[in-house]
Amino acid sequence: MTAGEMSAAGRRAASREPVAGRERSGAAASSGGPRRTDGVGVRRGATTARRAAKRSEQEIMVPPAEFRSYYGRPVVRAPLWRHDIAAYLFTGGLAAGTALIAAGADATGRPHLRRATRLTSLAALGASTFFLINDLGRPERFHHMLRVVKPTSPMSMGTWILAAIGPAAGLAAVSEAAPLLPERGVPGLARRMLPPAGRVAGYTAAALAPALATYTAVLLADTASPSWHEAYPELPWVFAGSALASASGVGLIAAPCAETGPARRLAVAGAVMELAGSHRVETTLGLLSEPYQQGPAGRLLRGGRNLTAAGVLGAVLGRRSRVVSAVSGVALVVAAILTRFGIFEGGVASARDPKYTVTPQRQRLEEEGPARTGQ
Repeated sequence: MTAGEMSAAGRRAASREPVAGRERSGAAASSGGPRRTDGVGVRRGATTARRAAKRSEQEIMVPPAEFRSYYGRPVVRAPLWRHDIAAYLFTGGLAAGTALIAAGADATGRPHLRRATRLTSLAALGASTFFLINDLGRPERFHHMLRVVKPTSPMSMGTWILAAIGPAAGLAAVSEAAPLLPERGVPGLARRMLPPAGRVAGYTAAALAPALATYTAVLLADTASPSWHEAYPELPWVFAGSALASASGVGLIAAPCAETGPARRLAVAGAVMELAGSHRVETTLGLLSEPYQQGPAGRLLRGGRNLTAAGVLGAVLGRRSRVVSAVSGVALVVAAILTRFGIFEGGVASARDPKYTVTPQRQRLEEEGPARTGQ
């Protein structure tokens, strides 16, 4: 072998030694042999620990994901009703309350109070019919709803209640014009027949008044709007109390103080019912009370609550003052308007925000889970 060949063989042998060394060290590591203790592994371990701690801190800072809706769309469809329906809620209650007070005034001999409440009841029923037809869009739709009677539908029953109480309240109001008719001939006969007919019609309207005052509460609770649906036990009390308070306000405005005793007592009773029901709606529904506490609904309901309290206070303390009685009556009527619009706005707001649909459903599932497991 020449000197050149020996030099090339030496270089090849030297190049194989590191590979062999790495193979031996890898074999030793895999077989549990001795590891490197030069501090490099310690530094790598410390870096890994710091990274893990940083990731955990980031995870704590990020709040848990909460499902609200798909693509930001509401889960349930908000009602298509316009503010005509909110106004209808008020006028329907006012018509019912004044019909009830008119019957009581007729039975106890209070002609001024009877006349004022009968005329107001007819005017409120006319306004209710207008608001309802305007929301339906076409007048013939109201007629078509009278083709069937569906006891399970609050809208169908409400239409029939409105159609039944309208003629009765109308005849009672027309009978107030009997003293203006001549005493002889056909007008004289009408003059003698109208008062008893008006009395019967007034009592008929009073018998239908509770249904007219509260069916709208059932109508709202029968929808899919969460805050309306969940408040089904309280809404009839709120609407009935509001109807009595607003009708009493009309009596305080239009009748002399000597005839307004029953109206003052009914104002107190109606205000107690309304305030108690509203308080439960705003505090006992959990998350679903939120729409009634904030936004436009919250402002309207707070305003209605304050005016109701002020109106009742004036009705009790201003028994001998016509001015104080009239101001108290205006406060009670305006309070009823604010209350009805506040309830309306709260239900619409709960339907538009998916939180009020999803969260209560999850809570019910969590509560039913342990019970199902136990069974």
